[in-house]
Amino acid sequence: VLVGMGAATALALLLGLPTLRLRADYLAIVTIAASEIFRLMVSAPSWRSFTGGSDGLSGFSSGFYDLNPFGDGTYGFGPWRYSERTLWVLLVGWTLVMLAVLLVYLLIRSPWGRVLKAIREDEDAVRALGKNVYSYKMQSLILGGVIGAVGGMFWVIAQAAIVPGSFSPIPTFYAYAALILGGVARIWGPVVGSMIFWALLSFSQGLINELVANEYIPRSILDANQAGNVRFVLVGLGLMLLLIFRPQGIFGDRREIALQDR
Repeated sequence: VLVGMGAATALALLLGLPTLRLRADYLAIVTIAASEIFRLMVSAPSWRSFTGGSDGLSGFSSGFYDLNPFGDGTYGFGPWRYSERTLWVLLVGWTLVMLAVLLVYLLIRSPWGRVLKAIREDEDAVRALGKNVYSYKMQSLILGGVIGAVGGMFWVIAQAAIVPGSFSPIPTFYAYAALILGGVARIWGPVVGSMIFWALLSFSQGLINELVANEYIPRSILDANQAGNVRFVLVGLGLMLLLIFRPQGIFGDRREIALQDR
């Protein structure tokens, strides 16, 4: 875990040094391209002895599950019932989320966080006050990279396997969708947005599968194999409507959008 956090810091530095002077849109493009380069590189057969190539690695999560304090069985109530492994993953995962939220909350209310807010609103004014805008951007990029690295490590530990194909751009776009839903410039926005996004995907898939299975939707129009893709169409349509009628997100503030446009 410490090596992973160090690697995330090093990668943030390598990406930040040449790209942080770019606008936000171009910075996003560069970072997505860098992730694709890295994913394809570790999938190469020449790296198979280290990364497992396209097959990835497995069998490294036993130490995590050995720490599980819950005995064998099922826990919960009503429809919320989980195995001991799932409950352990949920407990540790949500603990990490709460710690990350607390860290961001404290940082945002510190002098360092207030400078970041000012940079977001008008970085030229902050630069005129003698602050090193480039340095603050680099620090925030490193912090975000480390938090993302911890999330990624926990994801693969919970799955007990890691395959390079799992880190395609799709999870990145999921994260963007969750951020849009929750609202930018809000500490709880990404957390609640991800919960809503997951619920929408799960609910829409279950609903469509039931409609197809009970023939409320004729199989000539939609079959079971196509049902899984329709949910993305519905969620995408919902995101389009959200951006049209509430571009700041569910918990966002429209004034934040006005500041960015200015």
